[in-house]
Amino acid sequence: MPLNPEEVSSIIQKEIEKYETKLKMESVGTVLQVGDGIARIWGLEDAMMSELIKFPNDVTGMILNLEEDNVGAAILGPYDDIKEGDRVTRTERIASVPVGEAMIGRVVNALGQPLDGKGPIVAKKFRPIEGRAPNVVQRRPVSEPVQTGLKAIDSMIPIGRGQRELIIGDRQTGKTALIVDTILNQKETDLFCVYVAIGQKASTVAQLIKTFEDHHAMEYTTVVVATATEPAPLQYIAPYAGCAIGEEFLYNGKHVVVFYDDLTKHAQAYRQMSLLLRRPPGREAYPGDIFYLHSRLLERAAKLCDELGGGSLTAIPVVEIQAGDVTGYIPTNVISITDGQIYLETDLFYAGVRPAINVGISVSRVGGKAQVKAMRKVAGRLRLDLAQYRELAAFTQFGTELDEATRAYLTRGERTVEILKQEQYVPMPVEKQVMIIYVATHGYLDDLPLEAIKQFEKEFYCFMEEKYPDVGHAIATTKDLDEDAEKKLNEAITKFKEEFKAKTEQVESKTQDQK
Repeated sequence: MPLNPEEVSSIIQKEIEKYETKLKMESVGTVLQVGDGIARIWGLEDAMMSELIKFPNDVTGMILNLEEDNVGAAILGPYDDIKEGDRVTRTERIASVPVGEAMIGRVVNALGQPLDGKGPIVAKKFRPIEGRAPNVVQRRPVSEPVQTGLKAIDSMIPIGRGQRELIIGDRQTGKTALIVDTILNQKETDLFCVYVAIGQKASTVAQLIKTFEDHHAMEYTTVVVATATEPAPLQYIAPYAGCAIGEEFLYNGKHVVVFYDDLTKHAQAYRQMSLLLRRPPGREAYPGDIFYLHSRLLERAAKLCDELGGGSLTAIPVVEIQAGDVTGYIPTNVISITDGQIYLETDLFYAGVRPAINVGISVSRVGGKAQVKAMRKVAGRLRLDLAQYRELAAFTQFGTELDEATRAYLTRGERTVEILKQEQYVPMPVEKQVMIIYVATHGYLDDLPLEAIKQFEKEFYCFMEEKYPDVGHAIATTKDLDEDAEKKLNEAITKFKEEFKAKTEQVESKTQDQK
């Protein structure tokens, strides 16, 4: 069959109309040098600071240095297969992480990718890891407490929503234990938690996650992990990623606590990167902007004004020190940025005082504003009593003769220290704390033997729940200890103490008879 020229030309015409050229401009660079997780790249003239770039085999990098003839980038992943001459492309995206409700209950790496084997994270929104801190007008004074469930902290070194409170101490003094108890205590509250593990052993982190799961704490917690085996760049961005995840709650009128464990390892990772990027070293070989590294992270904690939803982001960083020396470079930097510190002492820890908080050095610069009214009433005298006890205890070591008043102070102090001791994984509701601190500060324990205090406390809670449940309920609902509740509390303590003493005497007489 002969071809119809008109038909052929119309088909060609249609094909030509359908055909259109798409020119795609792509900024491409070439790897000049690579090693130790750092690459120098030539040709990315229009690249941005903190922009993500793509290496071969889908390895991501982040630009950290913008120089005249090349850019310096940190490689966020395995870099063994990257070599000189490899092609690098821009993504035109600043480093960001997925945020929102989908992140709750998940364990992710510093880039927000899941590590828990629970499938992909379906997030509708991403946030850049570096964010701008709210300004003065957007903030409101800290006024609500973050209840840690630890008697020693909630009574003497209260933490408020929107505050930055540092936990500082030597290794193995219970820094992470404080964090775990605080997270477990948020079960019945509206607080979300973000725990950032920086430079820790993977086994330690796995153990922590197991603890959270066993206590159903993962229902309101996100864990961001950059273990010791991961490259320094991932350890460097981990706290910023955790903060970005928390900020999503902050700007939606919710409340969140972000724990950075710990910033010493974070600073060391940044120092490693900076030296490899050939930035000039300063004191202790840290770069000149090491203070800015932590200040721009911790300044993002805030209590927002009502116009912006009234949300809050509380930052609780951890700094590890050596041999109790708080005068090091990183500790002094972070102390000057935060609104107070909880100092954990090795000697107290080994003396059985746990949590091992040194009340003299520890301080909350927000103070009573971050406490419920009831706690403010009963704990006002507590710090003073303890301070006097520590002073007298140090003085009486010299074996001086003691008068009656000094002996009374020492007795009260010993019993107060005993009351403030607390086991791990048993955070305590605020009403129980108020009642037992009231017992201690009003001298009801002074005539009891020291070894009976723990038993007294244990039985006292049971007694109050059975016979006087309305006292605890009143404190929990009103957050205050009014005259009526105080009267009932005094009556209950007197009644229980008589019963307890009678029972103790019976036990003692029985043991003596047996002997």
